[in-house]
Amino acid sequence: MGEAAEQAHGFHVITTRKQLITAALPLQDHWLPLSNLDLLLPPLNVSVCFCYKKPCNITNSVALETLKTALAETLVSYYAFAGEIVTNPTGEPEILCNNRGVNFVEAVANVDLRELNLYDPDESIAMLVPIKKHGVIAIQVTQLKCGSIVVGCTFDHRVADAYSMNMFLISWAEISRSDVPISCVPSFRRSLLNPRRPLIMDSSIDQMYMPVTSLPPPQETTDPDSILASRLYYIKADALDELQTLASGSKMTLIKRTKLEAFSAFLWKLVAQHSAQAPVPSKNSKLGIVVDGRRRLMEQENNTYFGNVLSIPFGGQKIDDLINKPLSWVTDEVHRFLESSVTKEHFLNLIDWVETRRPVPAVSRIYSTGSDEGPAFVVSSGRGFPVTQVDFGWGSPVFGSYHFPWGGNAGYVMPMPSSVDDRDWMVYLHLTKGQLKFIEEEASHVLKPIDNNYLKI
Repeated sequence: MGEAAEQAHGFHVITTRKQLITAALPLQDHWLPLSNLDLLLPPLNVSVCFCYKKPCNITNSVALETLKTALAETLVSYYAFAGEIVTNPTGEPEILCNNRGVNFVEAVANVDLRELNLYDPDESIAMLVPIKKHGVIAIQVTQLKCGSIVVGCTFDHRVADAYSMNMFLISWAEISRSDVPISCVPSFRRSLLNPRRPLIMDSSIDQMYMPVTSLPPPQETTDPDSILASRLYYIKADALDELQTLASGSKMTLIKRTKLEAFSAFLWKLVAQHSAQAPVPSKNSKLGIVVDGRRRLMEQENNTYFGNVLSIPFGGQKIDDLINKPLSWVTDEVHRFLESSVTKEHFLNLIDWVETRRPVPAVSRIYSTGSDEGPAFVVSSGRGFPVTQVDFGWGSPVFGSYHFPWGGNAGYVMPMPSSVDDRDWMVYLHLTKGQLKFIEEEASHVLKPIDNNYLKI
């Protein structure tokens, strides 16, 4: 998409230059194993995109050189991103830290920033992030007709989760602004995630993960409403506060649920309501929430661990209950299934579980939920997304978002802080077209399509 002169939905992206950016100070070649938690990720690529107004203080060509020079310096600390994924003798992926470099694409697009349809990232962002063919991360910098700059990155999820990528983005921006030393020095200390000896078995993990050999065959759909698509919305802070209040039930209980729990429950109810309209309604629905284990597993000083420290607990409920019971009840159910997985013990059990199944890869059960099991989706909190901190020296982005059409049968949802007001949320929804249409009709008071007026561009 971003690799050649192609046209899609009204604008061309033309590649003007391709380079390989290597670390400024290469390390000796070495192997970096993936941790047991990395091995739970299938080979998926995640993209992230930032839009900047035309720099006032420097020319765009100087901005480009600044990005490349800073990237080479950033790769000294984040050397895993300059390597490549290879298969070891047991058939498992490993990172070969050989400083092969990062594919860096320069491009131009015959579109103004205001003309980008950011509400439909499949039509806009997908054109402005690179297709990663080699290495661990690829970067594309596109100059728009109006002089605005778009920085797009695509990285291998087996190597980094969003927390790790956010650290990299902050460091790259700091070095670009000559704001050194960097505030986040990544740790690749895999021993932090070593299995216990002896291993401790927890059969409950079998309900959450399964070997890829047990995956059902991919399902083809001919119904246009069942095709997954991506959309971007914003939620104002007051609407979030109201959801949180409703989700927390009566004032007598004094239990305040988190905004993430409240929003997830709200969306779960909507997905259930949409499902009930089908000619043959589903009986059940599943919701998963991505949990970061860093605070549970690691001491504070080790919170710069680079890699995946994730688990995806999920719950299932009857469609009728999700529709008919109040939001506070649904939120309590979300809280209940989360509670068992936000512990140090859960992550240690998960690491041990993977160890017993190696080298057969495993994957989250909800990723591959079949449509015959009812609608399913996963919510991944992007509240740590540092959108306003990714300032390379010409101001913060006017827009930033992750883009992750992940290829599973389940939907994927990621709320992030807004670039306009960090109390607001920007929400990436990757759901079926039918679900998206229903949500827009029923929840327009909460979820509003991203537009130029909101972004002030």
